[in-house]
Amino acid sequence: MKKQVFILFLFLSACFPFLFAQSVDFRQWASVPPMGWNSWDCYGPTVEEHEVRANADYMAEHLKAYGWEYIVVDIRWFVENDKAGGYNQTDPRYVLDGYGRYLPALNRFPSAFGGKGFKPLADYIHSKGLKFGIHIMRGIPKEAVSQKLPIKDTPYTADQVFSTQQLCRWLGDNYSIADVPGGQEYYNSILELYASWGVDFLKVDDLSSPYHRLEIEMIRKAIDRTGRPIVLSLSPGETPVEEAVHVSRHGNMWRMVNDVWDIWDDLTHLMEVAQHWYPYIGPTWPDCDMLPLGRIAIRGERGRERLTRLTPREQYSLMTFFAIFRSPLMFGGDLPSNDAFTLSLLTNAEVLRMHREGVDVRRLYGGEGRLSVTSRNAQSGASYLALFNLSDHPEEMLLVVNLSDLGIYGETRATNLWTGETTGDIHGTFSVTLPPHACGLYQFDPGKPSSR
Repeated sequence: MKKQVFILFLFLSACFPFLFAQSVDFRQWASVPPMGWNSWDCYGPTVEEHEVRANADYMAEHLKAYGWEYIVVDIRWFVENDKAGGYNQTDPRYVLDGYGRYLPALNRFPSAFGGKGFKPLADYIHSKGLKFGIHIMRGIPKEAVSQKLPIKDTPYTADQVFSTQQLCRWLGDNYSIADVPGGQEYYNSILELYASWGVDFLKVDDLSSPYHRLEIEMIRKAIDRTGRPIVLSLSPGETPVEEAVHVSRHGNMWRMVNDVWDIWDDLTHLMEVAQHWYPYIGPTWPDCDMLPLGRIAIRGERGRERLTRLTPREQYSLMTFFAIFRSPLMFGGDLPSNDAFTLSLLTNAEVLRMHREGVDVRRLYGGEGRLSVTSRNAQSGASYLALFNLSDHPEEMLLVVNLSDLGIYGETRATNLWTGETTGDIHGTFSVTLPPHACGLYQFDPGKPSSR
């Protein structure tokens, strides 16, 4: 009898995974901040399959050993005639199936021929030991509504579930989905499709500003129903801090700000907004956005093709903040175009260990062009400290930290995680002088325990 029950359980879990999905904690699917590549910064809405494969090949060869694993196709992969430097909203040619679900444009993703969707591309990326992700807009295609296309496995049609409330302000592809019968079922249908393709990561846009509680909950339910561990990324910001508890219960990661580009002011704005999000770091992740490093804007949204406009100092500052804050790391440049310096930013094992294992991330102080952030490694007992000179003034700046604020008493030593240089014995305070837009990132030995 027990054997029969067990066989029945296996049958039901295989055929109807959604019956058991609620017992799975989705936070396990991204127990550390996700790391990967996203096509947006270099290809905007025009990325093609050969470019995705080339970036996957590079990641597998050069970055996978360091924890980088996601390859994400960003916005409008279902439009045959999109353009760089904006969106074609004049005469877009959408590709949909008979149930009103977007499909990859065959002229850009030829392996999708024959109704295969993204499965061949996902299979290729999986064969490299990597994971595959896509971007979608929230809601239901206006094209599906105008054609009154059926919603799969339901008596409903697309024109019965749409809403014109709170439409996206910057892209007109979709309607909102209303809280009516068939609405949840539409989200179920697209997540069922993505799961069949082998999608591991889903970035959903236009969810956070304004904050769309209903559709976030619908998407969470639809993912859980598939039984597939699909990481959910909510985009873009600024996500309201008052929704912190809700968003952390439904998403694996969520954007704190709008797009971060290769502009110093974008980084300092991010740092200021991030001060409200420290209490919510782990086991889900406030997201600093993509790393606009390397060769970007090949066919991008902002400006012409270029190497990042951030100076080397600024690139260290950006990478240091993202890493100590434990933001997801999604590289935005074209990976095969990386030079040695850019690759070094992505393959520093100790910096990435801090990113992966750091806990109790705290802002020690900020303001007047200064920022100090700390965390600790619960496994090794080491403490981490990031110091930033954010000022635009040309003078160097002295930054000082009391070691007791790091929980360190007695003598210790500090190691610069970017250079590997180690100090002699220090105690009481730690200080460093930094030029404008520069940072220092240090690991401290545990030191002597407090005698108090």
